Amino acid sequence: MNIKKLIPILEWLPNYNTSLFKGDLVAGITVGIILIPQGIAYALIAGLPPIYGLYCALVPQIMYAVFGSSRQVAIGPVAMDSLIVATGVSTLALAGSESYISIAILLALMVGSIQFIMGVFSLGFIVNFLSKPVITGFSSAVALIIGFNQFRNLFGVDFVQSDQLQVIIEDIWHQISNYNHHTTIIGLLSALIIIIFRKINKKIPNALIVVVIGIVIMKFFGKSFSDVSIVKDIPSGLPNFGVPDLDFEQIKELLPIALTLVMVGYLETISIAKSLEAKQDEYRIRPNQELIALGLSNIAGSFFKAYPSTSSFSRSAINQESGAKTGMAALVSVVMVLITLLFLTPLFYHLPKSVLAAIIIVAVFGLVNIKEAKFLWKANNLDFWLMLITFLATLLLGIKYGIIIGVGLSLIILIFRTSRPYVAELGKVPDSNFYRNKNRFEEVIIEKDILVFRFDAQLFYANSNYFRDRLDEMIDQKGNALKLIVLDAESINRVDSTGLEMLKERVKFFQKKGINFYFAGVKGPVRDDLFRSGILDIIDIKHFFMRVNQAVKFYKTGDRTHQEKYAKYIHQAN
Repeated sequence: MNIKKLIPILEWLPNYNTSLFKGDLVAGITVGIILIPQGIAYALIAGLPPIYGLYCALVPQIMYAVFGSSRQVAIGPVAMDSLIVATGVSTLALAGSESYISIAILLALMVGSIQFIMGVFSLGFIVNFLSKPVITGFSSAVALIIGFNQFRNLFGVDFVQSDQLQVIIEDIWHQISNYNHHTTIIGLLSALIIIIFRKINKKIPNALIVVVIGIVIMKFFGKSFSDVSIVKDIPSGLPNFGVPDLDFEQIKELLPIALTLVMVGYLETISIAKSLEAKQDEYRIRPNQELIALGLSNIAGSFFKAYPSTSSFSRSAINQESGAKTGMAALVSVVMVLITLLFLTPLFYHLPKSVLAAIIIVAVFGLVNIKEAKFLWKANNLDFWLMLITFLATLLLGIKYGIIIGVGLSLIILIFRTSRPYVAELGKVPDSNFYRNKNRFEEVIIEKDILVFRFDAQLFYANSNYFRDRLDEMIDQKGNALKLIVLDAESINRVDSTGLEMLKERVKFFQKKGINFYFAGVKGPVRDDLFRSGILDIIDIKHFFMRVNQAVKFYKTGDRTHQEKYAKYIHQAN
């Protein structure tokens, strides 16, 4: 296997030059400026000390730069995964305790191991069972949950933390009158500044600006705001290497949350990577390589005290917009985090937690996708209700149950749609050789003695009864005049043993009734399956046609011109 496919950094590093570095340097610094306050904020969401958000932005970024197939995706701590971590780990230990920290790090190792195994065995397709409506509903609900959980820091009131929105709102309702004036003013002003700067230009490091303003206010006017909660001490220095403590009882309890993080993290990364891929023609995303890269990022990160990390929508977009061309931009961001960890953490001592809350709230409320909901309402009602149910389940029952219900509903709808595909009776377009759906083309000619039946799906065990029932319904509508059935098989791309047996049984049944059964437009692999099943013991090979009009013409006139050529072709193909 090509070593460059296994280690994608080798695709761009040998040809790296100064012109590429200019763009990467600007992008890396820009993302680093945003990443540092975000990392501190997201660690608080996860229930961890602030420095663990910076640890998350260190080794995982290096690993992804080496093994990731996207050159612009920004890896590190994100709000959604941080809340999922808090939801899972808080049931096993007290937030912020040593035990809590060790479990969060173990969770990173679990998530990384599952992602890596899935990537090695090319199992990325499994995540496709989470449809876009499910992702939209889930991410929108999680965004609201994250935002409302930050109201405790925004208003300076110790509201309950939960992944069930009604629990949070009930507690806010009872305690909101106790809000801290100074904390609330600082938080709301910070949110307003961020929103204004984002409207002016998204490249402006709004998070850094409000962080600096907050620190300056508390450092020089702290006596007037003594009731405002601040971050205080953030330890300096780099994380030590250490293998996470393996507790198999904890692993068993953490497995549902780990699987949720695997699916959500991979979906976030793929959707971001695909959108960035579309804006350039230098490289292509390899989904299974992305799983391997994410897996190695989380595994290596867990050895250096990182909790689960994945790609960030906002930082990846800013990375691309700022001129990033390769993974070098991520390495520049890593250098900035290193400098912060070694020398700059004391500067964050006076940072108000309400400023961090404002950064988080503005960021996550932007993930509530109302535009997509409106589109689904107009485009596909079933997908809209799937999105809404996932949204409400996540919001009211919690993140774990939301993802389970979303995946379950996706599978049910998939089964429903494949078991009841679209079927149509075709009629002849006047003065042509084309046959079209009679329900869409009013002018088509429908003949009483001929039924042209089209089935728009693979034919297998889940829909073979539906095929037979719909075909029988159309035959009953024709009555005793029916003499020919033509199956337009152009849309059938696969047929299993159940479908084959059903077809053979139906052909025999119609023959007893004196009704001819012809096949038209059968694809090669499907035709091979039909022949292997013994269909030629029942009907002649000359009853297979390239097009519907040829089958009908042969029935009416006995003209074998096209049909004999096709039969000869079939013999040669076999």
